[in-house]
Amino acid sequence: MDNSLSLVLILLATAVGVVVLCRILRLPVMLGYLTVGILIGPHALAWIPESMGTQHLAEFGVVFLMFSIGLEFSLTRLMAMKRTVFGLGGAQVSVTLLLVIAVTMLFGLDWRAGLALGGVLAMSSTAIVSKMLVERAELNLPYGRQMMGVLLFQDLAVVPLLIIIPALASNAAQLTTTLLYATLKAALVLVVLLVFGQHVMRSWFHIVARQKSSELFMLNVLLITLGLAYLTELAGLSLALGAFVAGMLISETEYRYQVEEDIKPFRDVLLGLFFVTIGMKLDLGAFVGDLVWVLLAVTGLIVCKALVVVLLARAFEGDWGVALRSGIGLAQAGEFGFVLLTLTDNAHLVDAELLQICLAAMLISMLAAPFLIQHGEAIARRFSAAEWTNRAMQMHQIAIQSMGNNGHVIICGYGRSGHALANFLEQEHLRFIALDLDSRRVREVLAAKKSVVYGDAAKREVLMAAGLMRASALVISYKDKHSALAILRHVKELRPDLPVVVRTNDEADVEVLKQAGAAEVVAEVVEGSVMLASQALLMAGVPLNRVIRRIQESRARRYAVFSGYFRTATDVGEVTERLQPRFLRVYLKQEHVAVGKRLREMELDKLNVEVNAVRRHGARDAQPGEEIVLQVGDVLVLLGLPEALSQAELRLHKGG
Repeated sequence: MDNSLSLVLILLATAVGVVVLCRILRLPVMLGYLTVGILIGPHALAWIPESMGTQHLAEFGVVFLMFSIGLEFSLTRLMAMKRTVFGLGGAQVSVTLLLVIAVTMLFGLDWRAGLALGGVLAMSSTAIVSKMLVERAELNLPYGRQMMGVLLFQDLAVVPLLIIIPALASNAAQLTTTLLYATLKAALVLVVLLVFGQHVMRSWFHIVARQKSSELFMLNVLLITLGLAYLTELAGLSLALGAFVAGMLISETEYRYQVEEDIKPFRDVLLGLFFVTIGMKLDLGAFVGDLVWVLLAVTGLIVCKALVVVLLARAFEGDWGVALRSGIGLAQAGEFGFVLLTLTDNAHLVDAELLQICLAAMLISMLAAPFLIQHGEAIARRFSAAEWTNRAMQMHQIAIQSMGNNGHVIICGYGRSGHALANFLEQEHLRFIALDLDSRRVREVLAAKKSVVYGDAAKREVLMAAGLMRASALVISYKDKHSALAILRHVKELRPDLPVVVRTNDEADVEVLKQAGAAEVVAEVVEGSVMLASQALLMAGVPLNRVIRRIQESRARRYAVFSGYFRTATDVGEVTERLQPRFLRVYLKQEHVAVGKRLREMELDKLNVEVNAVRRHGARDAQPGEEIVLQVGDVLVLLGLPEALSQAELRLHKGG
């Protein structure tokens, strides 16, 4: 018992440490689990022996992975992308299979080993590619859609391979019979489950849901997942196939999203354990001994797989730049490849040495994948003149839209929030240019004569083409922290005086974004809670004027630019707009008189101007003290009447 507990503690401690490191380095957590397996496995530090109990737990990880894929399976999505999924995706898997079979037969191996290894190496990593595309805001770009279409077909291709690979282990004389029998058996089981199981599944979930017990609901999900996996195993098929079918059945019910949330903790933990056991299979001694073969295998895998995707994508879509980006993004091995490699090992289709070489090559390709995807654009530009032309045309279109604009607002993202902001700007007769990555949305908006163009706002040249140097403000209206940080980095370098307003969903990101240079960060959660509280107070009988005051006080504490206004505001109807106080941002350069002086020495209070805040290298000092020494690069946020603000700016710049 003590020994088992110590093994579990070793596994947990190592996994937590490495996963934290992966989060810090922004690498896929899966790579962390693989690294843990390599370090503590029987071939390295040998802290954990390779036991049957560990393998059985790892099998449950695969079961929940396939269940999740089944949950996400959508016939509507499949048909919408059928050309990319079945055309490009089907061709990529087929060509890769044929190439690997040809290479293995060239080296004197049996074609069955080639077929199994072809299935293993045809897979790419859905986890790595989707994560990188989301973080880089490239999911809706042409190459992003291409990659996701191919990955979707690969997920589907796993299902027949789960049936075929174990059948390949049978006697050569009986192979055809075995394959036919396995296929017919699988087809019969699938037809029975999918045709008759759908109605039963929905009715049963209705009964369980009516009990209003979260524990019962969770137990029911586990029962169905593991129960169907067990049934398919009894039928001579794999556990993973039954879990996939269970996911498909539940995906057609209204309980899909609840099930997805409930199953996630089990899936992530057990899947992590699966990747740990895969890492444990790698023999570092054999890796060093076969280093030359491993490096050749890695190079061959990445180069050949990228070439296959590039040539096929070029044939299907006709764009070299997009094809190159897709090829680079899909050049690695994938998590399903490990699932199929385990089946190949169990079927004894390849010897231990070749298995180690394949395993090492797959691991290294996955470690290299984030870096390849990150530099995919630079690589594509180097090898594709079309990519240069496309980028030049895109910049030209953006520059045409922004030409003539001066003091305009740049809106990054033209979704619902960006569209609402644009309407406010139009009402105030302020010019703007919006950048968006959804080509369909851009086409629709352009038809309405709006200043919206296709472009990635996180790229320096796109911001420059949008007139960054002439803009009066920039707004990031979409919720993507990594993209927002990239934009803030470019603005800080090129226009440190430009105010940037950022939208976020997570309150925890507010300080990070402000440190990066955001003038203000609007957290949806906070804004939603303010409006929720206001409605609750009104319904509770609190007078309207007091509710409005509470909202004003809340926003004054939240946003520095409102603090002076809400503290001194009078009824706007009693004064003219010309006499209303407003804000002005003053950027200090080396030649300005205020640099090196204390704030009190500038005597701005005598002009009836309040220094609302000071931004310095991304940091903010709201209501700064009189003794603060002004520096080059400071942005002073002043509050006052228009004439007084002009005098204050002149005093800060030229003195007097």
